Amino acid sequence: MNSANRRQSKRSNILVLLEGTLIAYLAYVAHPLVMQLTEQSAPLEDKLFINMALLTMLVLISALSVGLYELKLRETFRGIIRRIFVSVALAYFVMELLTNTVFQSLEMHPYYLPTASALIIIVLVLFRYFSNRLGLLGLGKVRLVVLGAGQRASIIEKRMRREVDRIGFDLVGFIPIPGDDRESGIQAEKLVHVKVDEGFRDFLIENEIEEVVIACDQRRGTLPIEILFDCRIRGIEVVDILDFMERETGQIVVNLIYPSWVIYSNGFSSQNYLRDLVDYGINAFLALLVLLITWPFMLMTAILIYLEDGRKTGASVFYKQERVGLNGQLFNIIKFRSMRPDAESGGAQWATKGDSRVTKMGGFIRKYRIDELPQLLNVFRGEMSFIGPRPERPEFVEQLIQQIPYYNQRHNVKPGLAGWAQLNYPYGASVEDSMEKLKFDLYYVKHQSLLLDILILIRTVEVILFGKGR
Repeated sequence: MNSANRRQSKRSNILVLLEGTLIAYLAYVAHPLVMQLTEQSAPLEDKLFINMALLTMLVLISALSVGLYELKLRETFRGIIRRIFVSVALAYFVMELLTNTVFQSLEMHPYYLPTASALIIIVLVLFRYFSNRLGLLGLGKVRLVVLGAGQRASIIEKRMRREVDRIGFDLVGFIPIPGDDRESGIQAEKLVHVKVDEGFRDFLIENEIEEVVIACDQRRGTLPIEILFDCRIRGIEVVDILDFMERETGQIVVNLIYPSWVIYSNGFSSQNYLRDLVDYGINAFLALLVLLITWPFMLMTAILIYLEDGRKTGASVFYKQERVGLNGQLFNIIKFRSMRPDAESGGAQWATKGDSRVTKMGGFIRKYRIDELPQLLNVFRGEMSFIGPRPERPEFVEQLIQQIPYYNQRHNVKPGLAGWAQLNYPYGASVEDSMEKLKFDLYYVKHQSLLLDILILIRTVEVILFGKGR
């Protein structure tokens, strides 16, 4: 892990530690406050500390599940407040459930949990407000300069305009390099006119540069190799624009990829029989667990779809559609029908936002992902995983492979019910949207791991709770 990644991880850990300490303190303070207001004697201290620890743990886990500890959370402050409310509400519900079932021996005043929850919400909202206003999360930002101001460098200007996109670094400026395409290059960002010779080393030292991002359009004969080598020896990080964007945005910029980067890059680990067996076991277990929890909702959904239009038309409440899976193999995906029975009478076509073919019930089950639940059967069959790129239709795949470079590489892993692209890119259905989603899909293919799958699984809770995405 390089210094920039270590700093980002450190900031995230500090945020969790600070808020965890605040939550624990407020959970402790709430007890004597309730006792004083109700003029009652306090129960045993050991039970108070157990309640305090349990509440703190539940609030932190709930906050993680709604994305509050994602440093690049693309959300307004009002949205952050909403997430704080939801995370504390979830913790409140689980705490009540546990203390009334599993931990009945824990004594807790009936006003304790409401009081503690109210204090936690108020203080966390204030803490987030002042930390955002004062830039506390930006402590220890990496100071960097971009070597290049042409087309490749412009990806930073185009994709990282918001302040939240740059929360992990301070960008000193862009240094134009001979050979850069200035017409399609940097337009509004700060340009630093310094010659890339011996004086470049002095510039880096004087400006306390900690990282140099290589983003010039032509490298041969333009890069100061000896100087960059010397800088690397001195501890200054030197990273390629692809690695920089991958680290900061969680995506691989497909249109900037060159073969040697893929060949020498870390990641893209191969599968093996044992790993496949373990993956299937975990996915089958999760599918069974979800099925046991959601079968009443699935039954109710099937009945409502039948009553809406299935009874009149005789159409099935389920919808089967051919999709492209692992290694390009075809399989039939199973979903609750969310469109009219004659939706594709004219042939396959992209779904669009506000699609008139979607039924009233279909719009609701799409919003909360209920239409995807029958795909648990695809998981049991081994055709899909819980986490992976969403499978696409073969008619569209043929078109996308021709128009988008490296598109076929997303089929190197099993498709999934939820994916990294679905968490990071809004719903869309076009070649352009497929290009953007591929950037996140390739990031997942490269970094696929159990920990990343767990993170995506937890974050998917946010999508379901807030009805985001498709």
